[in-house]
Amino acid sequence: MASANVRIGQQALTVLDVALRVPCIFIIDAIFNSYYDPGSGWAGTAGKILIRVMGITVSSVVLVLSQKALFKVYTLFFAVLLGVAAVLINYYATSHIDFYSAYYKAALGFRLLPRNGPTLWLGMAVVQLLFGMGYVVLLNLQSVFAALMVLDIMIPLLGLIIELPVDVRQLVAVASGLALALNTAVCLALKLKWFYYSCRYVYLLVRHMYRIYGLQLLVEDTWKRIRFPDVLRVFWLTRMTVQAIILVYVVKVVRHESGDHSYLTWDVFWDLFSNLIISGCDSMLTVLGMSAVISSIAHYLGLSILAFIGSTEEEDKRLGFVAPVLFFILALQTGLSGLDPEERLVRLSRNMCLLLTAILHFIHGMTDPVLMSLSASHVSSFRRHFPVLLVSLCLFVLPVVLSYALWHHYALNTWLFAVTAFCVELCLKVVVSLTVYGLFMVDGYYNVLWEKLDDYVYYVRSMGSVIEFVFGVIMFGNGAYTMMFEAGSKIRACMMCLHAYFNIYLQAKNGWKTFINRRTAVKKINSLPEVKGDQLRDIEDVCAICYQEFATSARITPCQHYFHALCLRKWLYIQDTCPMCHQKVYIEEEVRDKAPFSNNNGYVAPGGDLGQFAEPGGAEDEAAAGGAEPENELLEDNDSIEYDEDEWGTQNRETPIEEDYINDDTDSNGD
Repeated sequence: MASANVRIGQQALTVLDVALRVPCIFIIDAIFNSYYDPGSGWAGTAGKILIRVMGITVSSVVLVLSQKALFKVYTLFFAVLLGVAAVLINYYATSHIDFYSAYYKAALGFRLLPRNGPTLWLGMAVVQLLFGMGYVVLLNLQSVFAALMVLDIMIPLLGLIIELPVDVRQLVAVASGLALALNTAVCLALKLKWFYYSCRYVYLLVRHMYRIYGLQLLVEDTWKRIRFPDVLRVFWLTRMTVQAIILVYVVKVVRHESGDHSYLTWDVFWDLFSNLIISGCDSMLTVLGMSAVISSIAHYLGLSILAFIGSTEEEDKRLGFVAPVLFFILALQTGLSGLDPEERLVRLSRNMCLLLTAILHFIHGMTDPVLMSLSASHVSSFRRHFPVLLVSLCLFVLPVVLSYALWHHYALNTWLFAVTAFCVELCLKVVVSLTVYGLFMVDGYYNVLWEKLDDYVYYVRSMGSVIEFVFGVIMFGNGAYTMMFEAGSKIRACMMCLHAYFNIYLQAKNGWKTFINRRTAVKKINSLPEVKGDQLRDIEDVCAICYQEFATSARITPCQHYFHALCLRKWLYIQDTCPMCHQKVYIEEEVRDKAPFSNNNGYVAPGGDLGQFAEPGGAEDEAAAGGAEPENELLEDNDSIEYDEDEWGTQNRETPIEEDYINDDTDSNGD
């Protein structure tokens, strides 16, 4: 129970912390969106610029304050606000209220003040007493000063009770306000020391983190500490909610004045929605806020899909980060916030289509490993296969539907070409994944070693990679055309460079590397001797990689271990050593011709001479010279051989392919 209360208290503090930072974003956004007349003279222009800079600076400082300092600042702010409200109420009451007049009405027509005089001043006394108590509590005044301040706030009401002249009542209200303002100024002046040391502490902390960790970690720490995505999200949703309420109220008033009492039609609703969306990305801060909202939607969408397909990979939970970053880059690339309202709506819709295709590509990256895992592990449960297949089907159908709808409503241009290319590429990726899935399922159904399976899978995936590479080149050309003839920008140029490096150069490099590795592995396999017939039956053992019996043939390594050709070829794709003893597999031609063979447990075929493979002066020669019984390492059970990390690194120092594999495996484990 106590832990639950503590957790609720922490969540309440978190919500309050985010809520208190949101007004700073509103102030900064209002300053950036405000307009000032530059023709008001240099003095007026300089003053307005100074006010803007000060407002942005103060708001930014308050935004990045620690939670404790933030609460302290808002405590002082609310104390000042209560004091100002009390002074204004006193002045208005002493100047404009007549206890014996009719009902008072506000601008909206609501009756606020009663006709009975004693009821009026009694209600005002209660309100002022509450304001005074809140003022002294927030400023933490001593008991004597607290009583004096409450009395100072209540004094102007005496003029109403004893019916002093209006001039005298106004004078009393002004004197009361001056006394309250003087006390507030003294309290704030006493807090300047605390404010100075707080600012100095923040400065020293920021400088220390910058020197030790660098700018990137400093920004990341501040980003997480102030919960900036949550602040932006609350800012954008609050802004949209307020604007929606105002627009709906204005539309209802206009329709009521025109005599139309019907409900909102679809056209009116669409106009309201369009205006909201247009105003929701009219500045850089609103674009950031929309990105934060998209981040939440994409994050929960990714978690839902992962739960539906049964995946637990942590790397697949990055959709909530990838989607908003891509949206923000598209907004910067197209200058979204600086466009005219109608053009902004069109550009936003186009960016959202591109974002949708990117999200579908990412979802395919989430489902493909699960699909391959189910097919390779030969899981027969329909309930495990159905969710992944359903998502794959949706990933094929949605791009087709999107492309058809866009081609039906828009003419061909560079944007439509890009979206269509992404959709076609996604459909081809899904087809490749389902084809590989089908090959593995067929292999598992017949439960027979299919030696050509690896080749077929490689051919299918290679075809998909080639098509993806071609689409990458096409998209680079489309972007170059757009930059030169339509809308060129520095951000677009940077994105094209990144696209050329990651999606064209690296993809071509990795594909070529895979092709070379496969060709090298085939060459090495063909260089090894093959055992068939009676020699294979004399060995009577299984492949040390797949633990399956040898049906037709086996390949012998120079270290006298034998494997299926297919199994050994898969192993050689990643490293050039024996799976049993980690010695190099590929040897020279003249040495290979003299190689005998043995089984994996030490059996040596008749007529074989293991000494032919021993280096001169090796352990075998020493044993023979000493008259002792030769003990060949290769005749021992290699399953029991253990290597520590130093021996492993020493034996494999000359195999760059293995080093790349180990490095990749280490990186993946570290993540």
